[in-house]
Amino acid sequence: MPGLFIAFEGGDGAGKSTQVGALCRALEAEGVPVVRTREPGGTPVGERLRDLVLEHGQGEIDARTEALLFAASRAAHVQQVILPALRRGDVVVCDRYIDSSVAYQGAGRGLGARDVEDLNLWAVQGLRPDLTVLLDVEPQEGRNRRVAGDAPEDRMESEPDDFHARIRGAFLEAADRDPARYLVLPAASPVGDLAQRVLAAARERLA
Repeated sequence: MPGLFIAFEGGDGAGKSTQVGALCRALEAEGVPVVRTREPGGTPVGERLRDLVLEHGQGEIDARTEALLFAASRAAHVQQVILPALRRGDVVVCDRYIDSSVAYQGAGRGLGARDVEDLNLWAVQGLRPDLTVLLDVEPQEGRNRRVAGDAPEDRMESEPDDFHARIRGAFLEAADRDPARYLVLPAASPVGDLAQRVLAAARERLA
């Protein structure tokens, strides 16, 4: 496909949304057609599923159900948003993708990274990003950033630090297995420095 698929990954509080926005603005300023999207979400059904899995007060959601809901949201997202954009030649910049399910449900919930990855690859027909930007954040630093804001923590964010430590480990393991696809950056670095490094990596792949 003529387009470019860039995903941002990392623990809660890593600053993914900030860097997604910075990259999209920079590419658009250079005349590059960009589609900004997020997971879970990105489609009407995905946004409804996002509310189910992230908001408090939705009742008990066991780990397998949670994994399946994320995979269902992702399947719709890829079919309705990501693939059409890539076929047009656009750059798709996505806040979270398969690695988040592997980390959160596979490692965090203990379902097993391989099983969760296989489920999601089936859901998206094997589509992987061309570039995955991993913003690496320590669990305590991520929590400090989250509680400093006005919004309350969602279901995932409010899990204990050992849950977030397992997630961090899973992200780093994924990057170690496929270093050519990942750009791993310390989330504690200055925002502007991170943005410059991400833009340089995106330009390299566009070229």
